[in-house]
Amino acid sequence: MKVLDLCCAAGHAFEGWFSSEDDFVAQREGGLVDCPMCGNAEVSKLPSAPRLNLGARPAPVAGGQTAEAEAATPTSGAAPSPSLAVLGNAASRFVEAVADLMRNTEDVGTRFAEEARRIHYGESEQKAIRGQTTPEERAALADEGIQIFTLPVAMPPKSSLQ
Repeated sequence: MKVLDLCCAAGHAFEGWFSSEDDFVAQREGGLVDCPMCGNAEVSKLPSAPRLNLGARPAPVAGGQTAEAEAATPTSGAAPSPSLAVLGNAASRFVEAVADLMRNTEDVGTRFAEEARRIHYGESEQKAIRGQTTPEERAALADEGIQIFTLPVAMPPKSSLQ
């Protein structure tokens, strides 16, 4: 099984597991590979180094850190970059927040601008809604003083990100 580091056109990085490089290419060309965060099917493979799991843990060095952890500790005056665990956790929290928003709002689809106006002007009951608008509709809503939030997600996130 090959684990490939992948990235969609929107810049979301994620992993994909394939039986071979040819399997990845065939699935991508068949439209079967898409981003788990936004559903974008423009997926490319990121450069990655092979990793061998040999079962042995790195020996601890002075200070209780492993040799691997010490090598990852910045020694220059440059600010440390966020670790992959932090970035993965942030992405996970974002996906959970979007899923929560999807569960707690009514999808009004392309009628979003019309329904937002009806709620704003008291013609419909107050409720949390979501849907799609055009840039022109968003500008018109803003001109009327109707506050909306544009969520940068093309479609609901997939149910399970592992």
